[in-house]
Amino acid sequence: MHNDRVGERRQSIEADEISRRILLLRGQRVIIDSELARLYGVTTKRLNEAVKRNISRFPCDFMFRLTRVEADAVNRSQFATGSRKHRDPRFPPYAFLEHGAIQAANVLKSPRAIEMGVHVVRAFIRLRELLVSNKAFAQQLDELERKYQRHDKAIAAMLSTLRQLLNPAPPTSRGIGFTADVD
Repeated sequence: MHNDRVGERRQSIEADEISRRILLLRGQRVIIDSELARLYGVTTKRLNEAVKRNISRFPCDFMFRLTRVEADAVNRSQFATGSRKHRDPRFPPYAFLEHGAIQAANVLKSPRAIEMGVHVVRAFIRLRELLVSNKAFAQQLDELERKYQRHDKAIAAMLSTLRQLLNPAPPTSRGIGFTADVD
């Protein structure tokens, strides 16, 4: 039982570490080839060679090559991996989506790649769950805001009525009988 909790905690830590390496590019969550290679315990060159040998397993919805602008932005960001030092500048990095990361583990066939592939998938799943829960939370906030906007108007009207009751206007009616104002 204790070992199960330790294993779960280790998996959670690994998924958290991996999820920090996942970027949002072109509206999709991806992991750059150099980061994926590091996780799988191979060089970026070996990963990319395995991908090229099995390119039919990597359609455009599994993997895409970054543009120069995207590559420069990634290299300037906090996720800069130093991959430029060992990369031919003519070829920007690949970005792997969740299914592409799984396929990369499959084509590498190393035990480490297969083990880490599971953790990569868990990291993508965790990010997806966070996104869904954040959307649900945002929807609840919107509903509360709409609800309380109506309540604010109702509360303001009640307060106005209460103020009028507390400060009645002076009577404007005339007294009964004959009165004469003398200056």
